[in-house]
Amino acid sequence: MPELILHHYDFSNYSEKARLALGYKGLAWGSVTIPPVAPKPDLTPLTGGYRRTPVLQAGADIFCDTSLILRELERRQPEPTLYPPALAAQAAMIAYWAEHQFFRPMSLYVSGTNQDVLPPDLQADRSRMRGLPVPDADTVARAARRNAPLVRVQIPWIDALLSDGRSWIAGDATSVADLAVYHALWFLTARTDRLAHELAPYPRIRDWMARVRSFGHGRPQPMSAADALAIAREATPAAPRASDPFPEDPPLGSAVRIRADDYGRDPVEGELVLIDREEIALRRTDPVVGEVVVHFPRLGYDLRPAR
Repeated sequence: MPELILHHYDFSNYSEKARLALGYKGLAWGSVTIPPVAPKPDLTPLTGGYRRTPVLQAGADIFCDTSLILRELERRQPEPTLYPPALAAQAAMIAYWAEHQFFRPMSLYVSGTNQDVLPPDLQADRSRMRGLPVPDADTVARAARRNAPLVRVQIPWIDALLSDGRSWIAGDATSVADLAVYHALWFLTARTDRLAHELAPYPRIRDWMARVRSFGHGRPQPMSAADALAIAREATPAAPRASDPFPEDPPLGSAVRIRADDYGRDPVEGELVLIDREEIALRRTDPVVGEVVVHFPRLGYDLRPAR
C-alpha cells in the first residue's frame, strides 16, 4: 500500500497541481475521492475542520494546502526538484501571483460559464466558504462576465514570459511556478472545451502546457476513505523536526488555532508542535483516528492562541 495518500476530486484544479507534482516525482500514491462540497465526513477526522482540496496524508501526518504539499513531496523525493535554487525567488513570486491574483477571476469566469456541467450546489458551497450570501444563477453568470476580461488581460503575461524561448515559466528549469500557472489555465477546460478558445491565440502557452501535462500523475492506486482513516488510526505521527520560530510566534506546546486567511476559514485547533518559516503543525486527537498532526503552510494562514 502506498505511503502517500491524496484526498482529491477530478475537476479540482489544486488537486491537478498535486497530481502533476506526484507525476513529476514519479511517485506511487493512494487515491481517495472526496466530495467537492461540504459535508466531508471522511475528511474532517483527519483535518479537524479544514475542508479545502486536496489533502495529502502520510500515515497520521496530514498536509493541507498545495503550497505545503509540494514542499513535503520535495522533502521526501528531492529529485527531480521543483525548487531549483537559481529560480527560487522568481518561481515563488510567480506562483503567488497565479494562485492569489490570477486564479480568482479565472474561477469566477469558468464556474459561472460552466454552471451546467458543475455540481449544482458548488456555487452555494463556495459562497459559504467565503462568508457570502448564496447566489442565484443570474448572479453567478454576471460574475463570469465581469471577470472574463480580467482573465484575458493576464493570459498574455504568461505568453510574454515564454516569448524569449524558455521552456518553463520561471526560466530554464521546471519549478513550482509551472504547476501553479498550469492548474489555473487547466481549469478552463477541466469539464468542457467551451472555453478552449481563450488559449487558441497562444501556441507558446499550449506547447508549454503539453510539456507540463506530460508529467502525468505518477502511479495512483484507488483507495477507500475507510482504508485511509484506518491507516491514520493505526499510525503514529512522525516526530516533528526542529522548529525555528520568529520572536512573535507562540511557544511550542501552546494550544492554538489556525485557519486560512482568505476563504474556507474553518479553524483547526490543537497543540503547536512545529513552526518555522515555511510550516506550522498542530497535534490533535480525534475519536475516529486518534492522534494526528496536521500541517499547514506559514503563508496564507492565521495562527492565534486557542480561545
